[in-house]
Amino acid sequence: QVHLVESGGGLVQAGGSLRLSCTASGMLFRLLGMAWYRQAPGKQRELVAAITGAGTTNYEDSVKGRFTISRDNAKSTVYLQMNSLKPEDTAVYYCRTTWGPTEYWGQGTQVTVSS
Repeated sequence: QVHLVESGGGLVQAGGSLRLSCTASGMLFRLLGMAWYRQAPGKQRELVAAITGAGTTNYEDSVKGRFTISRDNAKSTVYLQMNSLKPEDTAVYYCRTTWGPTEYWGQGTQVTVSS
């Protein structure tokens, strides 16, 4: 059974920082690509950042230079460091991976950025 648990969300003022964590269980974590998505009210879920098992990263354009995705394979955890946060970053953030033909999502963590 694959299980993803996110943490680290909260309320922060514009310009502030947060670090999200997603801990995985039930899989060979080091082999997996991991990603962070977000969904704002009334909007579709969108990819924010992704990291391969080898550590290659990619980012959605609006977060480039502000967000950093990283992983600690020893802890089976992927992180999203979010700096210079803006009100438009407000959303529920989800961790996602795939294992074979199946995708897995965490429960989500709320990030709210006040202006």
